Amino acid sequence: MANTRQQVHERLRARIIRLELEPGSALSENDLAAELGVSRTPVRESLILLGDEGLVDVYPQLGTFVSRIRLGDIASAQFVREALECAALRDAVGRAGPRDLTDLRRLLRAQRDAAEDGDTDAFFQLDEDFHARLMAVGGHAAAWPVVAQAKAQLDRARRLSLPLTQQLPLLIGQHAEVVDLLAAGDPAAAEGSLREHLRLVFSDVEKIRAKHPELFGEDGEAPRPRRRPAGR
Repeated sequence: MANTRQQVHERLRARIIRLELEPGSALSENDLAAELGVSRTPVRESLILLGDEGLVDVYPQLGTFVSRIRLGDIASAQFVREALECAALRDAVGRAGPRDLTDLRRLLRAQRDAAEDGDTDAFFQLDEDFHARLMAVGGHAAAWPVVAQAKAQLDRARRLSLPLTQQLPLLIGQHAEVVDLLAAGDPAAAEGSLREHLRLVFSDVEKIRAKHPELFGEDGEAPRPRRRPAGR
């Protein structure tokens, strides 16, 4: 049962972050269980875990809903991500060997290919791989799952920002600069470059919110129920 719950949790979490289950959508335990081919128990337990992550909201007499993206949650996620990734990068400077730099540059090439193909899903995963590899170079690979869990709300905003004009080339250029400064052994400049890169999402949030206001909400805001539950 634990393994089934983990699989259900991972699948639902991925669908929420990919915005396949849109913010504000109602979630039906029965429908999700039927769709996933499992009993209601692992679905219910998974929804509890997703609630702990802030990805779903439960309202008495209303039901369970995919949470709307909240600016406060984005800021908190960014704080955790920036603190851990910048600390790991400081440790990586001076430790990065030829293989590490080769791996990072290989990921940059793959990112360029994904950008040229307009494949934002592939680019998003390659972006994740790049940041995870940076943490591994600093000796903190085990901390990446902490970052990944903390930034779930942030990832939904990042997903929305990727189609913005020139966003992918800009991100790749920032990645390349971080790698170059890492190779040069300049910890202050490398950290500054990474901070600037990680904070880019803030400059995009208002554009995203103006374009998709229905996906955003305020802390404590009750959802507007939809007639058709998500997951059907």
